Amino acid sequence: MRLAPVLALIASPALADVPCGGDFPAWVQAMKAESAAQGIPPETADAFFAGLTPDPRVLKADRSQGVFRKSFLDFSQSLISKDRLTRGRALSDQWDSVFQRAESEYGIPRGILLAFWAFETDYGVVQGDFETRRALATLAHDCRRPDLFQPQVFAALEMHRLGEFDLNTMGAWAGEIGMVQMLPGDILARGVDGDGDGLVTLKTSVPDALLSGAKMLHYHGWQPGQPWLQEVILPDTFDWELTGLETELPAEQWAAMGVQLRAGVVPNGLPASILLPQGRNGPAFLAYPNFRTLFEWNKSFVYVTTAAYFATRLMGADPYRAGNPDPALSAEEMKVLQGKLAALGHDVGAIDGILGAATRIAVQKEQARLGLPADAWPTRDLLDRL
Repeated sequence: MRLAPVLALIASPALADVPCGGDFPAWVQAMKAESAAQGIPPETADAFFAGLTPDPRVLKADRSQGVFRKSFLDFSQSLISKDRLTRGRALSDQWDSVFQRAESEYGIPRGILLAFWAFETDYGVVQGDFETRRALATLAHDCRRPDLFQPQVFAALEMHRLGEFDLNTMGAWAGEIGMVQMLPGDILARGVDGDGDGLVTLKTSVPDALLSGAKMLHYHGWQPGQPWLQEVILPDTFDWELTGLETELPAEQWAAMGVQLRAGVVPNGLPASILLPQGRNGPAFLAYPNFRTLFEWNKSFVYVTTAAYFATRLMGADPYRAGNPDPALSAEEMKVLQGKLAALGHDVGAIDGILGAATRIAVQKEQARLGLPADAWPTRDLLDRL
C-alpha cells in the first residue's frame, strides 16, 4: 500500500515531459501539474513547492566534489581516526540488537553499516545543512542530472503526504536524508520502520536508519556471509596487468599465483579482483563481489574503497600496510594526464582531475603499451612519457 504511489511516480515515463532549465517559476508550475497527474493532492504540492528558489550552494557543491581528488591513503587517513573506531565499536555494542537484526534479515554485517554511518554523518551528528526540498528542486531543474533528481522530488512529495517528510527537513546538498543519507526514492521503496512507531524517520531513529541502509544494500545484491575486502601481500614478480576490477579470478587461483592474505582464509570458489588503490607500492586488497555492491551507495572509487576498508577495521582487521607509493599527481597534473589519454582515444569521462575507474583503465593500458609496471597508478613518469 505504501509503495504503490511512489513506484508509479519514479517509474513514470511522463517525468521526461518536465523540461529542465529555463525559468524556475515556470518549471515549478510544470512540476506541480505533473504531480497532479501522478495523483499527488494539489494542497500537498502547493505546500511543498511554496517559496522555492534555486540554491546556488547546491550547484557549486555539485560541480566541485574536490574531496574525491585525494588519494586513497590521504582520504582514508583523513576519515579514519582512533576516535571514530572507538565510537563505532561502542555504538556496535549499544545497538547490538539492531545490528543482529540487520544481519539476520538482510545479511549485512555491522562493520559495513557502521562505516557508512560514520562517513555519511559522523554517526548521525552531522546530517547536512541544506534544505532538502530546495536542494532536490535545484538539481531537478538543473540540466546535468534531471533524470535522477526529478523523480526524487516526487518521492519527497509522497513522503510529505505520508507524514514522513517535514518541509523544513535539512540534509546533504544532493538531497540525501538522515543518518545514513538516503535519497527519498530509496527511503520510500526500501525504508524500514525499525522502531515500530509506524513511520520511517532516518533523521532521528537509529533502528530506522540502519535497517533501511541494510535493506538497500540487500536490494542491490549484497551476498550474506561473503567477504568484501581482504588485505593481501603480492609477490615482487606479480603481473601488474592482472590488477584492477576488470579482472576477476577465483580467489584460490590468486593464492596459487603467490597472493597471500595478511589474515583470514581464502574463500574458495569466490571470484575476486586485485585492488591497488595507489599502485604496486601501496596497500593491496582482494575485492569480492560484495565490494562492487557498495558502488550502489556511492560511485566514488576512493570513497568506497575507504569505507570497505574501515568496515574491516571495525570488525577487527589490522591497519593496512601503507607502503611507499609514488607521489600522487596534483589535480592540475591529473587533468593534463586525462587530456592526453583522451587525445589517445581513451574514454576517461570528464576531465576533472579525479582518478576514477575510467581513468585508471586508460592509465593501465598506456603503462602496458609503454613497458611500465601496469598497476593503474598514474605517475609523473607516465605523464612525462605521454
